Amino acid sequence: MNNVLLLKLHRWTSLVFALPLLAVIVTGLILSLEPMLQSRGLPAGVIDAARLTELIQRHDPDGKARGLAINATGQQMRLLGVGTGPIDLATGEAAAASDPTGDLLLWARRTHERLLGSEWLVIASTIALTMLMAIGVLMGLPRLRNSVAGWHKGAAWFTLPLLVLSPLTGLCIAFGLTLSSGPPPARLAVKLTDAVERVAQSHDVSRLTMIANRGGRMMARIYEDGELRAYTFTPDGVTPLPRNWPRLLHEGNWSTWLSGTLNVVTSVVLLGLLITGVWLWTRRKLRRRPPSRHSGGPAVAAPL
Repeated sequence: MNNVLLLKLHRWTSLVFALPLLAVIVTGLILSLEPMLQSRGLPAGVIDAARLTELIQRHDPDGKARGLAINATGQQMRLLGVGTGPIDLATGEAAAASDPTGDLLLWARRTHERLLGSEWLVIASTIALTMLMAIGVLMGLPRLRNSVAGWHKGAAWFTLPLLVLSPLTGLCIAFGLTLSSGPPPARLAVKLTDAVERVAQSHDVSRLTMIANRGGRMMARIYEDGELRAYTFTPDGVTPLPRNWPRLLHEGNWSTWLSGTLNVVTSVVLLGLLITGVWLWTRRKLRRRPPSRHSGGPAVAAPL
């Protein structure tokens, strides 16, 4: 295919989706830090099954909560589906102040998954990002030079496997592709307090991040050996779910510090590519602006 046509397609796709991609990439960069922050868990002695059960019963006496989410960095817990604020795990009371780190991560996750409240915009931007990478590959190997354009092309090619993996795994998550085999374990409906007690029988609740209903199945997510493992509740107890590799890779939860660092690098490179790409287009347009009538020269329209 003609490289001039590919270049125009690459350029205009970037410009059309520049703002949505900027939001997705920046929030992705923030979320890249989450595994490294949350995997440390809660300090010893802050929480156990009895304490967690007592807090659930105190703040949700009617048993309407659909689940819970624990923020280890702020030592706070949120009950899902009841509209209550965060609970301070140290005092057991409603948190007197919000946790800035937890609030930032929560905002980043909501924005990353539903940009302007629309999941389709995130999916469209992710598809556009995948197309940009494919077009870049079709344009062939670059000539590396010590310039903005040279660094733009070099950074893209040298980190290409990481860059491609990010949007592809994101699309797998969006379309429900887990790449896992075998039938899922049997489902078991359990109350939230019973779920906490079942988890505590075989796992450390200080490493618990979530218990919630996902896809009609009650699930728990627990950090173990640097990986965020997913479990479900069955008649046989707390049973591990098959690994959802697209989610583990995309979120950087397969080896916390290593995977989190790789995700940070990926996000920084993507952000740099977006900024330098827009800058190169802007500089090119400014250089080819038609001379003003006061200059005496003929006015020539700049090509796209």
